Amino acid sequence: METTLETIHFYHTNDIHSHFENWPQISRFLQDQRRLHGSQKEACYIFDIGDHVDRSHPFTEGTNGKGNVSLLNEAGYDAVTIGNNEGITMAKTKLCDLYSESLFDVIVGNVVEQDGSRPDWMLPSAIYETERGTKIGVIGATAEYQAFYSKLGWEVSPPREQLKELAKRLKKETDLIVCLSHMGIKDDRLLAEECAEIDVIFGAHTHHLFQHGEWVNDTLLAATGKFGEYVGCVTVDVDISRRARAKMEASVVRTEQLKTTEEDRLILNKLLEVGKDAMGREVFYNPTPLPQNLFDQSPLASFFGRALIAYTNADCAMFNAGIFLGSLDSGWITKQHLHALLPHPINPCIITLDGAELIHVYETSLNPDWPQTEIKGLGFRGALMGAMIHERLFVNRTGQLFAGNRQVVAGETYTLATLDMFTFGYFFPTLQHAKKDYCMPELIRDVLGWFGANYFHEKDQTTEP
Repeated sequence: METTLETIHFYHTNDIHSHFENWPQISRFLQDQRRLHGSQKEACYIFDIGDHVDRSHPFTEGTNGKGNVSLLNEAGYDAVTIGNNEGITMAKTKLCDLYSESLFDVIVGNVVEQDGSRPDWMLPSAIYETERGTKIGVIGATAEYQAFYSKLGWEVSPPREQLKELAKRLKKETDLIVCLSHMGIKDDRLLAEECAEIDVIFGAHTHHLFQHGEWVNDTLLAATGKFGEYVGCVTVDVDISRRARAKMEASVVRTEQLKTTEEDRLILNKLLEVGKDAMGREVFYNPTPLPQNLFDQSPLASFFGRALIAYTNADCAMFNAGIFLGSLDSGWITKQHLHALLPHPINPCIITLDGAELIHVYETSLNPDWPQTEIKGLGFRGALMGAMIHERLFVNRTGQLFAGNRQVVAGETYTLATLDMFTFGYFFPTLQHAKKDYCMPELIRDVLGWFGANYFHEKDQTTEP
């Protein structure tokens, strides 16, 4: 007699951020598990919850992220949602092309074109049916970075509201609803409280880890931390006579404990080679070395400061020396050199400030503890903050602050070019609420390359970032 219980296995990853150190093991594990469950006549689905792509890795940058998609294809993923690294660190045209060869669904319910239409590569939801007839509704959404998405030509809506609407719509058509959420742990917990229709929330964005899941009412939350350190598994038993779940449990597998082979190392080396070869194009010729100094002004910092001013036409600029992960030698500078120097997915930003606000920001930036401060997140891919560098923002002999040739006084308006990471309020609360114009999709390495190509004239060079 056939049992009335059906066991369904969900495997999930999140926030890989192009950390491929354990990827060969992850891919092999997922393929092995799918074969195992297939031999046992049990359903198996594999999801990624966003930020698989991270342009700080040469393979991702060199292949415009399409290399990541090929890895997901090979591992056998069924569906993904996008994270902020896919959504707002890539130009719209590149994001629209990113999944052109994907063998999986891309499920994002809260991002559409600005006219309200949806690109054909993006689904708001999907319904998968097992061989035994259990229907699984899959919904997904990403974090709401309105200022960034709108600048790139997208419209992003509040994700929780969209997910609740999708779940209610799918409830009548499905036996189980799972959510691919790149919102973060706080919003996941709120969603679970607000939406009883969702059975499982696979989480991401805040890099949280649930070793055995977390229950919020009758919803199970699952998440695997970051960088591919874990693979998650949620097992659901469904009573097919009642078309309702009977039991759910979550676990994780630590990937460093999975079997490794000599071929794994060769695969990783190949990824680096592919990326570096793809970034071999010469951008500009640098006649003299530009060394960096983590804790003081340097020729490299001065060159970058002039680049920011030239590109943004701002009155002054401010950034931290820790963004430079090396120096620039003399000779031809390639895309690979620029990427190694500035791997961050950070955009320039032009901020309009009153004189009193600019004075406050300048004084805050002189914090003597900051140069040795470790930074994690915010798009920063270095280690220490380093010295705060000011370009055309200085105090004269009489103690007056100047922005370019203008004395900074309360009541007058000034523009400051800086890094988007300083607009989120962690270091400069004043900048969080100021008028901002993000330069997108250009990253700071694009601006440096643009300036070098236009500043030096030894060879015909591109004039667009």
